[in-house]
Amino acid sequence: MSKSHKAPRLILLLGDQLSPTLSSLKAADKTRDIIIMAEVGAEACYVNHHKKKIIFVFSAMRHFAAELEEQGWRVAYTPWPQQGAPAASLYAVLKQAVKTYQPERVIVTEPGEWRLLEEMKGWPAALGIGVDILDDDRFLCSHEEFNAWAEGRKTLRMEYFYREMRKKTQLLMEDESGTPQPAGGQWNYDQENRKPPKEGLTPPAPPRFTPDPITQEVINLVEDRFGDHFGEAAPFWFAVTRKDAQKAAQAFIKNALPLFGDYQDAMVKGEAFLFHSLLSHYINAGLLEPLTLCRQAEQAYRDGAAPLNAVEGFIRQIIGWREYVRGLYWREGPDYARENFLNAARPLPEFYWTGETDMACLNAAIGQTRIEAYAHHIQRLMVTGNFALLAGIDPFAVHEWYLAVYADAYEWVEAPNVIGMALFADGGRLASKPYAASGAYIDRMSNYCSDCAYNVRKKTEIGSCPFNALYWDFLIRNENRLKGNPRLGRIYSNWARLDADKKRAYRQRAKEIFARLDAGQAHNL
Repeated sequence: MSKSHKAPRLILLLGDQLSPTLSSLKAADKTRDIIIMAEVGAEACYVNHHKKKIIFVFSAMRHFAAELEEQGWRVAYTPWPQQGAPAASLYAVLKQAVKTYQPERVIVTEPGEWRLLEEMKGWPAALGIGVDILDDDRFLCSHEEFNAWAEGRKTLRMEYFYREMRKKTQLLMEDESGTPQPAGGQWNYDQENRKPPKEGLTPPAPPRFTPDPITQEVINLVEDRFGDHFGEAAPFWFAVTRKDAQKAAQAFIKNALPLFGDYQDAMVKGEAFLFHSLLSHYINAGLLEPLTLCRQAEQAYRDGAAPLNAVEGFIRQIIGWREYVRGLYWREGPDYARENFLNAARPLPEFYWTGETDMACLNAAIGQTRIEAYAHHIQRLMVTGNFALLAGIDPFAVHEWYLAVYADAYEWVEAPNVIGMALFADGGRLASKPYAASGAYIDRMSNYCSDCAYNVRKKTEIGSCPFNALYWDFLIRNENRLKGNPRLGRIYSNWARLDADKKRAYRQRAKEIFARLDAGQAHNL
């Protein structure tokens, strides 16, 4: 019997698997198999996803399906209906497809979340046919490789993992003496990448893409069917095709990468993007290939078009941090997002959804998140994350917020960044210390404080920056868990040197802030 007369196999593609090199596509046969893609309720609504994220994923999926059809693939696509109930789940779509096509088996590339992987493991019994779950080899480091690196280590620090990835890829490596060495003689140039913003800083505008008819149809759908979801649908300007995502990457490397390193930690009111790449949602959805992108950035350094500190910092985010958090997520297991080392239990303040707070930094970070489905890593870590850490907000609630509001958020990358990095809820398995900071850090790295309703230089008075009192209160109320941390010893010594009246004033100011937060107050904290 020829291949064309064999029973087909169903090749299920997920919304973040829009890559022509995906393992399930490489295992498929155009003459025989059927690509299954679907917009389903269980994936679009398990958190209150930002409208722009839904538009981006649905439109990118539809464009990728069209691209596959042009290449000769047979695609069975289930869109979200204009009216009526959508398909409930991927399983529901597959169940109908099995009935329709009588396939030999299902092939899928491993998903990015424990939630979905556990569901997939039950599909063979439920569907009555075999289901092959293939490795996602778009990542540089397999689960087995990461676990082998992690085995026997007391701490899993990203820096050492990153060096292994540099050696593996040979990115920014030089071999003048017969032994490969990092370019410039250092592995990491992070110390050069912490410049505060300066007056007159004029970052380049990122490229904006006009919605085509497919995207406009999705925008209309989301406005109509997802009206209660977080964020603004318009203006929508993301790339939704591989070609346009590549244009966005080229624009970043040419226009923004040269100063990306210097100002990657800076924050400026009215400037949502600065010199950041805005490529993470394209990478995480599969429209851009990470290693190719890193090699393009490396070439900019080799050509003298971008300095080493910028290029190394950008590459570290991708082959270091991105690969590292993915390895940690899968190593830690399905309950990682429920970790709560500090026993934080305060509900998420409503202003995380509305942005209506007179703290200028939070207002800026949340406000731009509502509009753009984006905030850069320091806004996420040291503004929204720092406040949640200091205020003792329930980590799982914060995790679900981050998962909902950002276009690049998928649990494998988001949960370690929130649970481990921002909230120290895993007790230090990811971060060597809590990333707690007073208002002084935000004042140094931004211009938010200049016209804030709160005075960052006041410590405990009414009208003082809430970060100041909350910082010390966080450290003292968690002293029994944190004092043994070697990176916090000097800070606790500083507290010990304060006089009793100052200590009481800090704790009292924090108590008043908490009382107002717990009463649902967003202003006059």
